[in-house]
Amino acid sequence: MEILLFLSSGLFLGWSLGANDAANVFGTAVGTRMIPFRTAAIVCSIFVVLGATISGAGAAHTLGKLGAVNALAGSFTVALAAALTTLWMTRLKIPVSTSQAIVGAIIGWNLYSSSVTDTASLTKIMLTWVACPLISAVIAVCLFILVRKLVAMSKPHMLRLDAGTRLGLLLVGAFGSYSLGANNIANVMGVFVPDNPFSDLSVFGLFTLTGVQQLFFLGAVAIGVGVFTYSERVMSTVGGGLVNISPVPALVIVLAQSITLFLFASSSLEHFLASRGLPTFPLVPVSSSQAVVGAILGISLFKGASIRYRVLGEISLGWVVTPMAAGVVSFFLLFFVDNVFDQQVSRTVEYRIDEVVCEELVERGIPTEGLVELGPGVFTNAVKFKSDVKQIGALDEEQSSVVLELARVGHWEVQESVIANDLDTHWLTTGQVDALRSMKGLRFDHLWRFNQALAEASPEWKLLPETTVNKLTNQELKKKLKYLGRLFKVDA
Repeated sequence: MEILLFLSSGLFLGWSLGANDAANVFGTAVGTRMIPFRTAAIVCSIFVVLGATISGAGAAHTLGKLGAVNALAGSFTVALAAALTTLWMTRLKIPVSTSQAIVGAIIGWNLYSSSVTDTASLTKIMLTWVACPLISAVIAVCLFILVRKLVAMSKPHMLRLDAGTRLGLLLVGAFGSYSLGANNIANVMGVFVPDNPFSDLSVFGLFTLTGVQQLFFLGAVAIGVGVFTYSERVMSTVGGGLVNISPVPALVIVLAQSITLFLFASSSLEHFLASRGLPTFPLVPVSSSQAVVGAILGISLFKGASIRYRVLGEISLGWVVTPMAAGVVSFFLLFFVDNVFDQQVSRTVEYRIDEVVCEELVERGIPTEGLVELGPGVFTNAVKFKSDVKQIGALDEEQSSVVLELARVGHWEVQESVIANDLDTHWLTTGQVDALRSMKGLRFDHLWRFNQALAEASPEWKLLPETTVNKLTNQELKKKLKYLGRLFKVDA
């Protein structure tokens, strides 16, 4: 019951996302009266659930890099802060970005728990906030030119064009809903992945739903409820508040934002591009609000249509205010939950520079002379520890991050019961599972030493040289190592 209580804030955030972001998929279709709201809500709910359950894991790990919320009460509070911020913006009829809300809330947790914010991940996410509307606008203009030429060539009857447009809006809306679920479920349930209460479930022996898929399914259902109960309010803003939209451009807008979301959620596309040495799109939860507004503006500017700049200003202000508001709300809610309800919102992480760490640093070519001044004591404030490492050790950002990773201490034990009952054998290869079994009973004080022992036990646990072709293989392996770090961590 405690777990379900804590998950309730994620369900609330899912409801808020459905109430707000469904407008980005079907807002133009409903706003132009081409599709009834009820039909749009049914289609959107079904395909959001499918997208979240089937393809939702791709974008979830970037949020974990930004800030690893390591206590269930902390995950509850972070999700609640993002949900309240999203609901507030929704009541103002502003298409808010839930991606920005959850990022702001996670940074609020980092500040409260004195955890280090991964600047590389934060930069990558913030760059997508700029790139997302621009990419969507370019795609929308290209699609609009193509559709206009196809219509001019075929010269369909008005009734046939109307029927085709309605069907097209329904189909691309379904695709957009799938992409929305695949990309944005990480915003809803991503912070709960480390403390996921669900285990693998076999469905009539036909297929297996992993614990993460069940978690994402639950969040997607909450999104669907939000679509039905509250999304019609925001659809009016997206569908006609920013600019007057005719049916054919409405079809193009939905398709453009759907493609944009898919680009940032598809691990298959990333693998396809990387295997051919081509640049890839980062698997990051992007804002469907920004994608649809970018598509609308792209077509409007191309057509020379009149834009309601006051509405655009309100939407843009919402994008700026959302992460800051969510961060502030998160910080104060964490203080409240921690001190009033006496719930553990973060677990203490300890750091120590010992002889083993120094030897590994020398092996990696990182100087250790200045680090001995920090002494053999244990540090619990990650932000201060990293700052001292940079200043006293005269190290750059990348080197100090390596020190932080190696100096983390704890207790990891490869337990037979965990392997038998909790290990996700569907995700790991046979060779990887066999390597774990060969290490039963071994204990480690550093996570990196556990990872090293795995690499020695099987080459399938060894990271490959960093090349474009090996990039995705190493990313997947790092996800598995992070998963094992959570699974085999034990109390002292």
